[in-house]
Amino acid sequence: MFPPFSRIEGEAGAGLLIVCDHASNALPPEYGMLGLTPAQLERHIGYDIGAAGVVAEVSRRLGAPAILSGFSRLLIDANRGDDDPTLIMRLSDGAVVPGNAAHDAAERRRRIERYHAPYHRAIDAAIDDAIAAGHPPALFSVHTFTDNWRGTRRPWHATVLWDNDPRMPVPMLEALRAERDLVIGENVPYSGELKGDCLYRHGTKRGLAHALIEIRQDLVREACGQLEWGERLARIVGAVLEAGARDAPLNSVRHYGSNTDVPGAQIQP
Repeated sequence: MFPPFSRIEGEAGAGLLIVCDHASNALPPEYGMLGLTPAQLERHIGYDIGAAGVVAEVSRRLGAPAILSGFSRLLIDANRGDDDPTLIMRLSDGAVVPGNAAHDAAERRRRIERYHAPYHRAIDAAIDDAIAAGHPPALFSVHTFTDNWRGTRRPWHATVLWDNDPRMPVPMLEALRAERDLVIGENVPYSGELKGDCLYRHGTKRGLAHALIEIRQDLVREACGQLEWGERLARIVGAVLEAGARDAPLNSVRHYGSNTDVPGAQIQP
């Protein structure tokens, strides 16, 4: 049976759960390659290049559990809500996805039930286990972004995406910007205000501190870069957790809401 997620074991007492929504470009056998070539599936449209390796290193260094998606974002996007129109993409960065072109409501529901929902249930279960052990976890989501977008070189080494809960992203941004060799962005090239995405669902709605890091893919394409960024992020996130335990309610349940819940708010793609 095709696994919709994988788990890296860790300690509930770490106060952290790491998630990786686009860890894999794998596809269930019955879908073939969705009509794409192997080279297309190796592009950023298929998965977040290097993200899984970074997650493994952060998890190892901090002893924190991690949940990683087991399927390509082209099958169904684990970082979208069930009703998001971009949940299953027919066209992605200029590439037509033949296997998605004619999907209907029944196929959409089938992919949600077999792949999307089990991944999110695994995250919920990990959160429930940590809370039951007396350690409500902060959530740390790891993504990567393509270094060139339609001919334009992106300048940031990494960016932090967030919505309305400042507990984790603000000190993370301060620490990353203190690293003199880095250009750090905030809510670019995407917005952290996306209703129904993974951190909205498991962080905002449950009142857990959370932040999303985007790392430029050319920096983590190779194993050495993944280890380097894993070490860097483990050091920074570990310090944020330590300071949060001392000075702020980082590992407590506190509801800040979302800017997307404001009537008339624009939901970012």
